[in-house]
Amino acid sequence: MPQPQNKKNEPEIIKTVDLYKRREKIYTRAFEGFHRNLRNYGGALLFLIYFGTVWVNWGDRQAVLWDLSTRQFYIFGETFLPQDFILLSWMLIICAFGLFFITVLAGRVWCGYTCPQSVFTWVFMWVEKITEGDRNKRMRLDKAPMSATKFTRKLAKHILWLLISLAVAITFVGYFTPIRELTGDLITAQASAWAVFWVGFFTLATYGNAGWLREQVCIYMCPYARFQSVMYDRDTLTVHYDATRGEPRGPRKRSADPKELGIGDCIDCNLCVHVCPTDIDIRDGLQYECISCGACVDACNGIMDKMNYDRGLIRYTSEGELDGSKPNLLRPRLIAYFIALCVMTGLFVFTLTQRTVLEFEVLRDRQGLYTTNSQGLVENIYTLKLVNKSQQPHTLTISVSGIKGATLRGETRVTLEPGSVASLPVRLAVSPDALTGPKTNIVFHADNDSTDGPAAETESRFLSPNLSPPIRSDQ
Repeated sequence: MPQPQNKKNEPEIIKTVDLYKRREKIYTRAFEGFHRNLRNYGGALLFLIYFGTVWVNWGDRQAVLWDLSTRQFYIFGETFLPQDFILLSWMLIICAFGLFFITVLAGRVWCGYTCPQSVFTWVFMWVEKITEGDRNKRMRLDKAPMSATKFTRKLAKHILWLLISLAVAITFVGYFTPIRELTGDLITAQASAWAVFWVGFFTLATYGNAGWLREQVCIYMCPYARFQSVMYDRDTLTVHYDATRGEPRGPRKRSADPKELGIGDCIDCNLCVHVCPTDIDIRDGLQYECISCGACVDACNGIMDKMNYDRGLIRYTSEGELDGSKPNLLRPRLIAYFIALCVMTGLFVFTLTQRTVLEFEVLRDRQGLYTTNSQGLVENIYTLKLVNKSQQPHTLTISVSGIKGATLRGETRVTLEPGSVASLPVRLAVSPDALTGPKTNIVFHADNDSTDGPAAETESRFLSPNLSPPIRSDQ
């Protein structure tokens, strides 16, 4: 087979590209700026919510607790049971469309500012800085042979990483088992094997993801990095390098005039690359590895200030604005996502407000349509299912309406503890004289002994033989 030829009629060199690139350690540089402060303040708020909420009590129990053993989920004053699983589905759908809307509007700002992977990666990188020094010191330390100083600094870093990971793990498990009992049992070595397993699992998961994998999670493991480009358009606000203003790039003295030198505003300091947590060069254009954290924006703005140039060589903007177009917020895709988000949020709120704390369901016995007892009464068998979704006990009395003279036999009075489910088998007996057809609509009532307590009612049917009323002789 002939080899490909170039213009000089010489064989071209075919390069082999390895589809798997071995990870090269990224040494990020410290920087200051607006977006860094925004991320720090936002992260502090998220940490306060995550680590603080689990310790808040509501009444006699933890305010937020997903108790898997009893299948009861407490969120402040509300109790949710597996029957409310549809609400979780609604929430996940709303979050998904919210993410789609934010992506079309402003790219991967979720990844850059609020994603747990990114937030804890920044925290772990801060630990590296205080234990091993800034970028250049860390690079020299890794190249240096092992010594007492290097070993001590590395050990201190990993100990702090593990302590942070342990705190994250205990807090996470504390949302599923009472946090005060969990911490006490862990300290006294009385925790169950499952509790120890899950705390250890999430400790290692946090330690591995934020300490070792880092950008690999964002680039290779997170599907968001792959489908984000499908959602971008020319008006999506994301981090861009203004090549028209910055090129051609090159170093110069602070007092030099770039126009006289025939170069752009970019001094080619590579600081935007050194601060990037995914180690990309934003000057090469939009890349799927970019998490829109704004680190390169802060770094470049700092250089522009030192050079007395205008800020914004690297900034949050859109492709359309870079080409001179006006910003366009009223785009069909963005409007569609916004409408869908509003509709689903409204439906979720409506469903939540219509949710009753007392669920009442009536199931007819399907083994037999009806029976006739020794007294000649027609009987139907039902199973009454009552669910108390509140956090207070309720005593209920069961009654039925819709048929005159109907007698309800079985347990017609029950006390439901908070979050409990009761199944009551009952028999409804009716005289044949009170029946006018093979099917009669009836209503079961669950009345609360307390005047301000919840009550419920539900419809059912009473089945009977096809009895015809007697024919009078004068007809």
